[in-house]
Amino acid sequence: MIEEVIERFEAGPDDRVVASYAGTSALARQVESGAPADIFLAANAAWMDHVEALGLIEPDSRQVLAGNRLVFVTGESDMAPFEPSASLDLGALLGGGRLALGNPDHVPAGIYARQALEALGLWPGVIGSLAPAADVRAALALVARSEAPLGIVYATDAILVPDIRVVAEVPQALHEPIVYPAALVAGRNSPLAARFFAFLTGAEGRAAFARAGFVVE
Repeated sequence: MIEEVIERFEAGPDDRVVASYAGTSALARQVESGAPADIFLAANAAWMDHVEALGLIEPDSRQVLAGNRLVFVTGESDMAPFEPSASLDLGALLGGGRLALGNPDHVPAGIYARQALEALGLWPGVIGSLAPAADVRAALALVARSEAPLGIVYATDAILVPDIRVVAEVPQALHEPIVYPAALVAGRNSPLAARFFAFLTGAEGRAAFARAGFVVE
């Protein structure tokens, strides 16, 4: 999706916008260690708060680009849709298998998933059955390869894999808002970055997010 925005951006003949992909925590650490980044796009507000507290972004540039939702996904054809609730027998759904999700210690999607399961009182019963992954795509891959019967991922990632089915949507009230803040990195002062940031956060950039299934206000 970011690549689409880059392609649509009218850069000059000598301009080049390069995207670096990784989990939000890893990207934040890269910014913290002085990586030559001009724009930081995070998958949650907490990591943006972290780099802002360190004075590593231009605070006046910070804004939310879009939002997202969490869903339960499976690759099993016989699993019926269900409603996440305190009475959900998650162990029975897993059938001795594991629940794939982003690492709940530092991956935003995993943190949100943990918050939701804690709110439902299901977290203690599933801790021993987790398959924590480095990021959402890795968690989704575990489900796609049938290495985990069930996973919790972003809705926008779930639609990318044909053999994956969404069997439940996680109520948004159970976790912190899933938002994608973006900001200019402090001290870089790149005219190209400023122009691309304006494009990314403008109408065309937000439209690209909407086409990819993100929630855009």
